[in-house]
Amino acid sequence: MDRIGERIKRKRELLHMHLNELAEKVGISSSAVSQIEKSKSFPSVLTLKAIAEALHTTIGDLVGENESLAGNPVVQRAELRFINQNSAGTAIYSMSNHDANKQMDTFMVRFAKGANMDGLFTSTYGQVFCHVLAGEVRFNLKDKQYLLKQGDSIYFNAKHQHAVQNASDDESEVIWVQSPPNF
Repeated sequence: MDRIGERIKRKRELLHMHLNELAEKVGISSSAVSQIEKSKSFPSVLTLKAIAEALHTTIGDLVGENESLAGNPVVQRAELRFINQNSAGTAIYSMSNHDANKQMDTFMVRFAKGANMDGLFTSTYGQVFCHVLAGEVRFNLKDKQYLLKQGDSIYFNAKHQHAVQNASDDESEVIWVQSPPNF
């Protein structure tokens, strides 16, 4: 538990967020955040929840509940963890173990025929890299369209308006990597 402050500071710095920005988002003083980060005081559960939300993480990650998983860098295909699915039939699966220190998230995205990514990765920011494993996927980025086929890749800044849709008559699969992590 005494490493909560260290984890908070690391997450905040990964997001390039200043101490006073975090304090403002959480509704506490900058000095209170500083005391928490230096492990001179411990936040209440409500404050910890607000900090986790502001840092796009979970209380569990901040208290280190998943750190034992970080010792195993391998994720077998059968161990892919379901994250979410939208009404169009696109499902996302985590391809990496939990690690409070990770600097990117890696996902397998499976598109049903004609499916899009609406409602998934709604708070994506930072950089995104995608590689098409199967099928064809259409990316719309800043009013331009890109049709990617099996083996093709794309890299873009997620702050730019983007939309993704399966352009194949079958299921398509994409590896989606984003940094910084936000799941």
